Amino acid sequence: MRDGVLVVKGAEETMTGPPAATAPTTVGDPGRCAPEAQARLVSLIPVLRDNYVFVLHGPGPGPAVVVDPAVAEPVITWLEERGLELVAILHTHHHSDHIGGTPELLRRWPQAAVIASGADRERIPLQTRGVAGGDRFTLLGRSVEVLAVPGHTRHHIAYYLPPWGLMRGAAGSEGPPGEPLDSVSPPIGPELAGPTAAGELFCGDTLFAGGCGRLFEGTPEQMHASLRQFAALPEDSRVWCAHEYTATNLAWAASVEPADPAIGTRLEAVRGARAAGQPTIPSRIGLELRTNLFLRAANPAALAALRSSRNDWTG
Repeated sequence: MRDGVLVVKGAEETMTGPPAATAPTTVGDPGRCAPEAQARLVSLIPVLRDNYVFVLHGPGPGPAVVVDPAVAEPVITWLEERGLELVAILHTHHHSDHIGGTPELLRRWPQAAVIASGADRERIPLQTRGVAGGDRFTLLGRSVEVLAVPGHTRHHIAYYLPPWGLMRGAAGSEGPPGEPLDSVSPPIGPELAGPTAAGELFCGDTLFAGGCGRLFEGTPEQMHASLRQFAALPEDSRVWCAHEYTATNLAWAASVEPADPAIGTRLEAVRGARAAGQPTIPSRIGLELRTNLFLRAANPAALAALRSSRNDWTG
């Protein structure tokens, strides 16, 4: 804990001092982040009852990117206290607890880009760049891949940032060679490079730690296909889901699979973290593959049955 911030270095957590219930969580290694603007860190800001707003930034003053700002005031305060300048906002879907803070953020930083599903422009009207699944762009020196993940909503998207300096399909990673990101669309923010340990997934309300989103506009077939995309990511990828639902999701999972030791062990750890005022986000893809019943669902019918069970479960 540094100035109320939990610092995660790869798979290890270094904590000193008392936990803070609403402290932002920072992931990365500040000692290796230079120059100051490199977006090697992800911080979370708890807002509303159980939402998280995410910030991509460097360890010092400079540009920053915000993901799914439910509200603006705590985000503005957090950025200004650290000398950060908002250059872009990423939206995963149209629900108000993911876009509600954007108008006020744009009044404070009117030059900021707003990136969202181009197919959902009517419901996310402030976007300056519409994107779709398969699109790639560069943001603060990080490669960003857009994944179309319908299910929770019909135009839901997710953003995957491969390890620093890599893109899936590039040299040193799996798959066929990919085209340079800058040939797809112009970069936003300064162009920087360097290695990092793991990819980052901003999945909105499609995948939760130990769960998945309700099917408000999509089908089990769509949600199953969306989750299969996440399951195919490297297992050490960090999962930044937008709500703190982990304890409830795992309690339900333990009621469905009471003999599953991985679920029981994780539930105990999560309850301990929450009792200490710590967030349970980020998760990792590998952990979800072992303990998330939705990600383990063999087919859409199995997922539909699990979703119905979770909807009806009262604890």
